[in-house]
Amino acid sequence: MTPSVRHPALDSWGDYDRDDPFPLFARVRSAAPVHEVRLADGHPAWLIVGHEQARAALNDPRMSKDMHAALARSGKVVAEGLPGPALARHMLTVDPPDHTRLRRLAMPSFSRRRVDALEGRVRSIVDGLLTDLAACGGTEKPVDLVSDYAFPLPFTVITELLGIPEPDRTDLGRWFRTLLAPYPGSQPPAEAVDASRMIVDYLTALLDRKRTAPGDDLVTDLVDAADRNGALTQQEMLSTIFQLFVAGHDTTTSLIGNGTVALLRHPGQRDALVADPALAPRAVEECLRWDAPVPHSTFRYTTEEVRLGGAVIPAFSQVIVSLAAANRDPARYHDAESFDIHRTDGAHLALGHGIHFCLGAPLARMEACIAISALHTRFPAMRLAVDPSELHWGHGDGLVLRGLTELPVILGPPGPLPA
Repeated sequence: MTPSVRHPALDSWGDYDRDDPFPLFARVRSAAPVHEVRLADGHPAWLIVGHEQARAALNDPRMSKDMHAALARSGKVVAEGLPGPALARHMLTVDPPDHTRLRRLAMPSFSRRRVDALEGRVRSIVDGLLTDLAACGGTEKPVDLVSDYAFPLPFTVITELLGIPEPDRTDLGRWFRTLLAPYPGSQPPAEAVDASRMIVDYLTALLDRKRTAPGDDLVTDLVDAADRNGALTQQEMLSTIFQLFVAGHDTTTSLIGNGTVALLRHPGQRDALVADPALAPRAVEECLRWDAPVPHSTFRYTTEEVRLGGAVIPAFSQVIVSLAAANRDPARYHDAESFDIHRTDGAHLALGHGIHFCLGAPLARMEACIAISALHTRFPAMRLAVDPSELHWGHGDGLVLRGLTELPVILGPPGPLPA
């Protein structure tokens, strides 16, 4: 893009309208698929917005994920942020062979067999949450689907998978919500620093507890691997648990929230889902494509010069891939800006691509299918309790994580119980 047509957002990428960034993404993508940008915090980076180029970048071994090496070489990349180095050595911040080793240790907990075995538990949690929603809101009193439905479902599932005792979950959930809340400026507020410290202390104590009182859970599996053959360091165990916790609940919360808004704003699509709940898997894929809960991938770092989309990205440059922009690229999708759960060209990049494809994708898809289908089937007359312009995507940093602050709805009268 020449200076005369350069969009000003490229000089502060990330500092844009989080409630509706898609028109901006479209304008930037129409100018070029790859751009040199400056992030809102002042760091230089390269931004990829075209689908073809994004898919290639996500699977390019020259795009390193080893942020420790990047930070050691240059101060021009974004640091790992809170909780800091103690929890910053997981599979999203390393390359093979470390990535292969760390991913292999966690894979059994997210296998198709393990996910299928969880389906009954997920349905039970969903049924309980919907019953509580109906008791709290009745038919015409607003309820918040984020705090009372989209958050507690994946949060409960991931805490059970990790083996976190139920009495600890309220505090842990509060600390994570504080840690992941956006803040102005480059320095985190005191409450975020305190929450980060509490999380690190808690997870460290959890590892110690699992050594003396093991259970049938993922944390115990990690401890066993570390103690049996040195497969994991203490830092890697803590980092892996932290990463799985965030990825295992926060992104699914946003998927359920974003997807519900999309369906409520497209009543014809919602009615089709209610009439045929078997459409739920396709609806979830379209929700992921149309409004990805992770609008940009986590950062990458070029190990050598990379030519992509007509641009030359120098060696040792920071790169971010806009999954949200790529997922609405008209060069890849018919009528790309339209939300259509019957879409046949809906393969997307919302869950990544290549060796870093989301490990928990089967679980997230299963949870979202059950949550969205059950919600709309049980309350087929549900509607927004506020004008759509009053909805705000104020959760997360708006770059890697983007979710609703709250989602007030009127449930309306329940539909008929399934036969």
